[in-house]
Amino acid sequence: MKTIYLVRHAKSSWKYPDLDDFERPLNKRGRKNAPFMGKVLKKLKVAPDVVLSSPANRAAMTARIIAASINYPLENIRYNEAIYEFSESALIQGVKRIDDAVNKAMVVGHNPAINGMANYIADQSISNIPTCGVFCVELDISSWTKISEHCGKLKFFEFPKKHAS
Repeated sequence: MKTIYLVRHAKSSWKYPDLDDFERPLNKRGRKNAPFMGKVLKKLKVAPDVVLSSPANRAAMTARIIAASINYPLENIRYNEAIYEFSESALIQGVKRIDDAVNKAMVVGHNPAINGMANYIADQSISNIPTCGVFCVELDISSWTKISEHCGKLKFFEFPKKHAS
């Protein structure tokens, strides 16, 4: 049994039009939602064996904020260029390369790839994982290489607006 936490980066800023897409930071809402979601995940006792993140600024910031909230060592976050690609198939291939000693993996990336992968592996589909949303799936596999269509069961789906009062 494997568990994957698919995390869409928190809301990013479009305030600086001269910045390359890769460099865009989190905006005010993103800087508020990422630590909030970190607290939600801590309450759910989320403890990944590995955190993989897109190296894009907004995803890397989200990964660091959430990792700090759940007491995952920031120096252990692995940044992977393939996660920056917005391709579902590239993301799936990257996940298939996770070492089988890892039972719980968190992947922090971008839509449409995160959403596409969620719909590919889970027993339920979702129209959109919102920014800073976390889609957790328990996978009925013993090796990451065995990921296949609908091989998992949705464990939880959390996102900031779900908790808005």
